[in-house]
Parts: sequence; structure tokens; C-alpha cells
Amino acid sequence: MTWRAMLAGLLLAMGGSLAAEPLSYQRDIQPIFTAKCVACHACYDAPCQLNLGSDEGVLRGAHKLPVYNGTRTQAQETTRLYLDAHGEPAWRRKDFFSVLDAQPNQAALMARMLELGRANPPVANAKLPANLDIGIYRQNQCPLPGEFEGYAQKHAQAGMPFAVTGLNDEEYSTLQQWLEQGAPVETAPLQPSVDEQQQIADWEALLNGPNDREQLVGRWLYEHLFLAHLYFDNGEQGHFFQLVRSRTPSGQPVDPIATRRPNDDPGQVFYYRLLPIQGVIVHKTHITYPLSAQKLARVKQLFFSEAWQVGALPGYGMQRRANPFATFETIPARARYQFMLDNAEYFVRTFIRGPVCRGQIATDVIRDQFWVMFQAPDHDEYITNATYRAQATPLLSMPGQLDSLGDLFTLWGGYREKRNQYENLRRQMYSGVPAEWEHLWRGNDNALLTVFRQQDSASVRKGLLGEVPQTLWWMDYPLLERTYYQLVVNFDVFGNVSHQAQTRLYFDLIRNGAELNFLRLLPAESRQTLLNSWYENSGKLKLWLTYTGIDTQTKSRLALPASQDAKQAFADQLLQRLANINARADPINRCSGQHCYRPDIAQPLQAVEQALSRLAATPAAQLPFIRQLPEATLLRVELPDGSREIYSVLRNRAHSNVAFMLGESLRYQPEQDTLTIFPGILSSYPNFLFNLPAADVSAFVEALERAKGGQAFERVVDRWGIRRSHPDFWRYFNDLPAYLQETEPREAGMLDMNRYQNL
Repeated sequence: MTWRAMLAGLLLAMGGSLAAEPLSYQRDIQPIFTAKCVACHACYDAPCQLNLGSDEGVLRGAHKLPVYNGTRTQAQETTRLYLDAHGEPAWRRKDFFSVLDAQPNQAALMARMLELGRANPPVANAKLPANLDIGIYRQNQCPLPGEFEGYAQKHAQAGMPFAVTGLNDEEYSTLQQWLEQGAPVETAPLQPSVDEQQQIADWEALLNGPNDREQLVGRWLYEHLFLAHLYFDNGEQGHFFQLVRSRTPSGQPVDPIATRRPNDDPGQVFYYRLLPIQGVIVHKTHITYPLSAQKLARVKQLFFSEAWQVGALPGYGMQRRANPFATFETIPARARYQFMLDNAEYFVRTFIRGPVCRGQIATDVIRDQFWVMFQAPDHDEYITNATYRAQATPLLSMPGQLDSLGDLFTLWGGYREKRNQYENLRRQMYSGVPAEWEHLWRGNDNALLTVFRQQDSASVRKGLLGEVPQTLWWMDYPLLERTYYQLVVNFDVFGNVSHQAQTRLYFDLIRNGAELNFLRLLPAESRQTLLNSWYENSGKLKLWLTYTGIDTQTKSRLALPASQDAKQAFADQLLQRLANINARADPINRCSGQHCYRPDIAQPLQAVEQALSRLAATPAAQLPFIRQLPEATLLRVELPDGSREIYSVLRNRAHSNVAFMLGESLRYQPEQDTLTIFPGILSSYPNFLFNLPAADVSAFVEALERAKGGQAFERVVDRWGIRRSHPDFWRYFNDLPAYLQETEPREAGMLDMNRYQNL
């Protein structure tokens, strides 16, 4: 029993003011946190590291230092929940402070924060004060209990919940009563079902096989699945699992080993274990991966059906982290690549939606919308040509293992040179090998993906969505594996500015490599012109200084016109040839006739989508209101039958090039911005929400079309917008994860409102 529970019991026994029935944390408190607090307080970007998604996070409390900090000169101590410490005393030793403990003559810090928010509510449905910073780069004060008075005087508008409609009377009373009772927190760890326990045993047996081949494959699988939220066939709804290294074998309680990276030396005997994920599922970290008997058989077939031997198991260390191609070279390359292709959406999500992809600098080197395809293993020379593979492997090392500030540019220059040597070797290897349609992998619906960037975050979706993009990526195994290791396995979210800069600079080279590979599909004579259009202005200097040249001689056998329309002709044929694996058609953004809506929906929704299609894929030069929209807007349309549909309205910003981490405003081309409109939720971070009846959609569209400036757009917001101060804000905002639960239950999670704007 905790001291809080003992205190509550003592007070109750004394018949004091707390004689009301004791509240249950799991039954009464966590649901309030989930509904009103987790939208901001979850994961690495929780203000003050206060994670309110689980009992462990609530007990851990808050910390002065943020996790995301792109300017720190020294790597920061890791503070991962459920991994780097366990229990309150351990977190206190890491300088976390309680938000639940009452102080002498003072209520708990959480109680006082709630009181401050209650005393200074936002004006109903009005814009927040302009001087109230609500951006993700704001400096959070994180006051200690003894610093609260000064904080409240300086930041009267910064009570909790922050800058949003607050708790209702019942919620506020419940939380305050619980805090007065000593804030007892009982734990309720998620337990796997009987069926899940059997599947866990089967997978742990595979991952912990005794011979060298099984050990090496287990290590490779762990490094590729450690970030996943794993779920089982016939598993319980809402049950997800994490793959960890444990000091204890199967059959005993999991005792995780905390290393900074998943490929760091664990320093002792360990076992791969599957651990239930505790707490509220939040969409931004919910990157799912399926496990089943069929998947287990697939892994065995891929990795063990071929006769290959391990000379000696590789160790750990900087060189092993830098070059996984060398570390795992004895595992057949085809098996490694095919495993990633089978669930390519998962792997692309890990580096597009994962911890690395947070903040404008992190996303500056990708376009706002692009399509991703993959090279077929039978036509990937790294897979099929052992001589070429042996030549290429030493050149595939990646930076970021050393983080000395003084050596940043020397380190970067060396890795860039290696990468360019590899690109030249690759170009020579494929010279004289004309690309064909059969060279595109088309094994399942993971073969075609769309990436959307929303200024300081990004998302991935199966299928070719939106208008034909400016650039496309064609990834082979070295490109896919390097991207994954550079941005996921080797990325340290607690690292210093040198580590983070090296990570993102190398990602720029990977993007360029995927673009150059795509150009091989187009007519040789059209490639340079198209490449130049992607790297305008300052991009020309980057082409000359940093990147390698392209093959303008080897022909393509795709039978495309040798003109500036070659990319459009490729896209048209791609959509036709691979229609059977394209996850969903997109008639709203690529309307080819009079009917710009999905054919299999009810008539009221057809009218809605027909109207919305007028706004899609049209530049801001013709629709000025686009410049008023944030990156990711959600449109909630209420239908006559009481149901609703939710559409994502994504703003695609145009740039002369994306070859640099900084100076985006200098490369921005606002008149060329467009919108992608799609049924469903395509972002973990809504920037704004409109709610309107289906009958109003035509009027909504017409009002936007007429909105030439800020005042006209604000009238649209006044009529249909759900501002942070809207009295029903939380009802509408929490309907978004409810919609996900109905439409994509495996992918559902609470959304993040840290980026919800003050329109």
C-alpha cells in the first residue's frame, strides 16, 4: 500500500472532511485524464514530461527538462516510461517531481494548476489572446510546488487544461476530491489472454532459438520490431505488445534492459520478450504490426528455408550500429528485404511518424506530399548480385554514432563521400539495364504508399492519394534499410545537436537517392529537366556540391512520352496497372469525369464530396483561402440519418526545393499550395476542426471560395469552426478517436492537440 492510500484511510477513519466514499483511480480518475489531458500529456512531447496516460506516468510526475531539444550540446539522460526507471523513488532520483503530493499548508501542484485554469477560463468560442503562446516550441515553465505562486502571477492564463475549454463541474469536483483524499493510485497492469500467452510463447521460442542462425535472426527481428505495437490474431481488442530485451527468460516476469538504442550492447545475458503495452493508446505512437501463426511461418520460410551459415556472431559497438548491412551480411539479403516489403507501411511509418519526425527542421527535407514505391527483389542488384553487394556494403555506413560538436562537419563530410561513392557505383551497376514495369514490387497493398508532411509532423497511408505529386520515391533495399536504421534504430531522441544534425543531413541524401532511382523509370531524355525542376534556386547549388549525377543514357522500357509530361504519363499508367493493389481510389482529388465522389456511398455523402472536390488540387493562386488554412484540418460532416463522416483537409506547401534543413521560408512558394481532401483521419495532430451539417457543405465551400483575406476566412471559422474555447470542444475532439475506433479499430488511438491552432 502506498503512503497516499494509508493517508486516505487514516483521514477516513478519523471522520474528517474526506468521509466521502474513496475514489478509484482506474474507475474514476484515469477516464478524466484520458478525455481531457492525454491529448497534450502523452509520449516524449508531453509538456514537462508529465504523462497522464497511465498510473506509472501519473506517479512519475513532471520534469524541468524537455525531451525534444534541437540545440542541446550534450546528450540528455534517457527518461522512457516503463523502461529507464520503475516506481516513484527511482523517478525522484532522476529529478522528476510529484504533481500529486500535498505540501505543508498547500494543496498538490495538480490541484493548484486545475484551480488556476478554473479561475481563468477562455472566453467561450472566442480566439485566445494573441500573446498566449500555444505552439509546440513554447518554453514550458514546469514550476516546482514552491514556485507555483510566482508562476500563477506571471502566467494566469496557463492553468490546466492549458488554453482550452476546461473540465466540467463533475470532473473538476472528482479530481479535487481525489487529490484531497491523498491521490491514491492503484495499478491495473494489462494481462494477456490465454490465446495471447500461447502466441507469445511461440514467438519467444523463435526469437530465442539456441543456434547461431536463430540468434542472429532474433537480433535482426528485434531491431526491426522494437518500436512496433504488436498485436495477435484472435487477440483481445486493445491489447498490444512491445518487443524488449529482458534479463529473464520466458515463463518469468519480464525485466527489461534499458539501453539508449536497441542495437547497443545489453552488457549481459538477455532474452527477447513480449511485454504488454500499458496505458492509454495514443495515435502518434501507435505504429502497429500484426503477429499470427501465418506470420510466424512466413518468418521461418524467409530466414531458414535457405542453407546459410554464421561464421561468428557479430558483437556490438559503433561500427556495428553504423553499418547493419555488414553486421547482418550472413543473413540472406533477399530475406531481409522481403520481410520489410511484406509490411512496408509499418517500416515507412516508423521513420515518417516515429520519434524522429517532430518539428519543422526534422521534416524540412521531404515534400509535403509524395508517393513511395519499391523495387522488386528479383530486380534489385544488391539482392541478386553477390559481387556488387560485397562492393557496396562497406559504403553503406551511416553517421550519428559520434556526436562531438567539433567533429560534426568532418564526420558528415566523410559519410557523404561514402554515400556518393555508393551512388556512383550503383549508377554504373544499373547503366545499360533498362527499367521495366516488372521492376516495381507489387506483392500486396503495401507496395504503394503516400506520405504527407504537415509542417512539423508527417503521416503515411496505403495507396496513391491526392493529385499526382511533384516527386516520387522508388526505394530499393539499401535505401529502405538505411532510412530505417538512420531514422529509427540509430536515432536518439535524447541526443545532442550534432547527432540530430547528422541524422537529418543523411536523410536528405536518402531522399535524393530515392528520387534519382525513380528517374530511371522515365525516358532518359526527360530526367535532367525534371530533376532540375525539383532543385530550383538554391537547390541547383546543392545538386552541384552534394549530390551525384544521374544516368541520362540508359533507356527506359516503360513506353512513356519523352516530354515534360512523362511523369504524368507514368502516374496514369501506374494507377491503371496496379489498380488491384492500390488501397483506395481517390476521385475527390483526381476527378476524371463529372462524378467526383466515391461510387459506393449514400447520396448525401456523394453531394458532400462533389462539393468538396472543387477545393482539391487547385493552387492557392486561384483559391486564396488556402493560405489561411493550417496544415491538417479536419472536417466533421453530420448526415441526416444522425451519422457523420470525417474528412482530412491537408495543405500541401510548395517549395523550390527541399534540399536544406533550415531556411524553409526562403524556398516557400505559397501561390502553388494545394489541398488534399480525403475521407478519414490522416494526421495524429489536428490543427483545427470544422463541424457542419451535410446541407451546409455547399455553402461552406462557396464561402471559402469567396474568402480572399483573413476577415472573410474568420467569418467561416465563426460560423462552422470548433475553436479551443468552444463550449463543446471536447465532445467534438474526442469524437475523432471514436471515429477511428469505428472505422479502423486496430489503428485507433487518442489524438494530440498540442498543434491545435488559434484560428
